Amino acid sequence: MTERQAYAGRGGPPYGMFRLGLRAGVVERVLARVPTPRRNPFALGYLAVVGATTTFAGLADPELVLRLQEASSSDGHNLLQHPLRALLFSGFWVAGPVWIPYLWAFAFTVAPLERRVGPGRAAAVFAAGHVVATLLSQGVVVVAVETGRLAPAAMDHLDIGVSYGVLASLGALAGLLRPAGRSAVLALAAALIVQQIAADRDLVTGVGHPAALLVGVALWRWLRRWDGHRPGRTRLGLPGGLSRPAPAPARGRTAVLDRF
Repeated sequence: MTERQAYAGRGGPPYGMFRLGLRAGVVERVLARVPTPRRNPFALGYLAVVGATTTFAGLADPELVLRLQEASSSDGHNLLQHPLRALLFSGFWVAGPVWIPYLWAFAFTVAPLERRVGPGRAAAVFAAGHVVATLLSQGVVVVAVETGRLAPAAMDHLDIGVSYGVLASLGALAGLLRPAGRSAVLALAAALIVQQIAADRDLVTGVGHPAALLVGVALWRWLRRWDGHRPGRTRLGLPGGLSRPAPAPARGRTAVLDRF
C-alpha cells in the first residue's frame, strides 16, 4: 500500500489540522466578521458621517462648530421648536473630539447586528434607540424644569452623540446570542451604564442610557424572526436557500482542494 492510499483510506491527507485551521480556524472566523461595505453598509456609512463631522469639529472655527452643534442638539428647547431637525442631526456628532472609541463601539455592536439582521433592520434599531431614549430623557428634563427641580437652563444643555443608538444595538444583539453570551453582554452593558451614571451624575445620561438599552431588548422578538434570514441572502449563494452538493472526487484520488 502506498502512502497516498494509506491516507486516502483514513479519509484525507496527513495535514488534517492544517486543513481544519483553514476552514474553521481563528483567522478565518475573524476575517468573516471584519466589516466590509458589502456586509455592513449601514455601520460603515454611519461611521464615515461621524468621522467627517468629528474631523470638521477639530479643524473648523470653534465658534462655528459650537453654533452647528447647538442647532443640532436634541435639548428640550430644540425638541419643542425643531423636533425633526434635532432628532436627526444630533446623532451625526460625537460627544468629544475623539472618534476612535466609536469605531470600536460600532465594530462590536452595530456591525455584528447588521450582519445578522440586515442593514435596514439594524438602522431601525439604531434609530429607535436614539429617538426613544432622547425623547424620554429630555421629557424628564422638561418635567423637572416645570416642577422647579431643575433650572430652566437645563433645557439648553448640549445633547448630541451616538451612544443611544449604540446601546440599543448592543441590547438588540444580546437577544440573538446564546444564553451565556446574552447574560455576559447584558451584564457588561449594565456595568458600563452604572459606571457612566456614577461618573457623570447627569439626569439625561441616567435616563437615556438605560432606556436605549431597553429599547434594544424590547426588539428581541421582532429581530429573532429575521436572524439569519436576510432577504437576498441564501445558503451557499444559491437562490431559494438551496445548497450546492459537493462534487464527487475522482475515483482513486482524494479531493484535497475541497477539504481546505
